[in-house]
Amino acid sequence: MQKITHPRNVLTPEALAMLSLIASTGSFAAAARELGMVPSALTYRVRAIEEALDALLFDRSAKQARPTEAGAALLREGQRVLQELDSITQRIKRVATGWEPHFNIAFDTLINKKVVLELCAQFYQLAPPTQLRLREETLSGTLESVISGQSDLGLGVSLESATVAGLQLRPLGKQSFVFAVAPQHPLAHAAEPLSDDLLKQHRAIAVADSIKQGQGLTVGLLGGQDVLTVPTMAMKLQAQILGLGVGFLPEQMAAPHLKTGQLVTKKVARTERLAHMSYAWRTGNKQQDGKAMQWWKAQLEKPATRQALLDC
Repeated sequence: MQKITHPRNVLTPEALAMLSLIASTGSFAAAARELGMVPSALTYRVRAIEEALDALLFDRSAKQARPTEAGAALLREGQRVLQELDSITQRIKRVATGWEPHFNIAFDTLINKKVVLELCAQFYQLAPPTQLRLREETLSGTLESVISGQSDLGLGVSLESATVAGLQLRPLGKQSFVFAVAPQHPLAHAAEPLSDDLLKQHRAIAVADSIKQGQGLTVGLLGGQDVLTVPTMAMKLQAQILGLGVGFLPEQMAAPHLKTGQLVTKKVARTERLAHMSYAWRTGNKQQDGKAMQWWKAQLEKPATRQALLDC
């Protein structure tokens, strides 16, 4: 009788990464090429895992290698395990050197990207062994990135998040918004203040929330209103300049275009929008914080730095 291998002995990090690669490429042969293996060797390893688990992980009946329900569950759990192993590795390296191997920063689309890069340049002058990773998010996407552990620091969290367990927030500043339309848009000549009933008759331009799970946040939209959704605030600005729709824009971002006449402001009946922005990180005392986190938090304690990050 053939002895069945214990699942713990076959579900190694290497095996979990291999299964994930098969799923992402959709092919045993393609995964084998990337791993530098012959397809038969890879197939043998997958079968060994399936035998140990007594479960079929991939449906071979189709042209593509599609995970079965059991395979999909294993991939989800495997991804969590791999992330935890990476986290353990980073914690050990941080204890040994004081520097984080990687430091991930998420910033909202309203944050000044040039200032973020200038801060990165100052950080690199320290010659740290830390690799920086930047990611742009929108609305609640910045907060989600920090809470989920994908980012260590979030710049421009615009939600009231004080009740989120394990999260530290500090005020970054305020962003004032103006309701702007192109001069050729019908609302440019409408009597003020513009009522919600009138606004409903015209398309709004909205920036898509970058949150990965859930429905995300919508700001300033009315029920039943036609909406053009764009990925960034910069694209929203251009769409409104072209007259494709209307909506609130950061006052500093809109200012140059108001001066040249590409946009005009209109008073609306609803309350003007004012965003309270924060920066956020997961809870940790100074002993747990690595040197990279300490440096970035020190920069953000400077009022001039916080203001510069909000200058569009």
